[in-house]
Amino acid sequence: MSFTVFLGNLPVWVTADDIKSWLSSENLVADSIKVIRNPETQESKGFAFIDSPNQDEMNAIIRRFDRAPLEDRLLRANPAQPPRSGKGASRPTPPADRNKRASGGSGAPPRKSGNGRRPAASNKQSAFAEELAKAL
Repeated sequence: MSFTVFLGNLPVWVTADDIKSWLSSENLVADSIKVIRNPETQESKGFAFIDSPNQDEMNAIIRRFDRAPLEDRLLRANPAQPPRSGKGASRPTPPADRNKRASGGSGAPPRKSGNGRRPAASNKQSAFAEELAKAL
């Protein structure tokens, strides 16, 4: 049985080391942490999977990080869904977003606004990660 946590709504600068330090500051244990990245750009897709050793640890991680504030967003932590069959899926998938279909939208992704550029990475983000680890 898999005890994998889906951790979503992460800023793109979050790394597996950041998550590992957050977990260790809370005395939580993870067998492995995988931040999912775009294979072409290597930029984070904003979510990660945390493999925990047992169900109690998985539930503790979910309780601690679900709806935890980080920058201007709330993190999401849920049990990961089992991988979909076909095309060699080897990782669990994020939980389905039921609101997308219920909204009556066309299913197309929302259009981006602005100039499409992301802010450059800075040392402030690293400092923020350190402060977050201290606060957690």
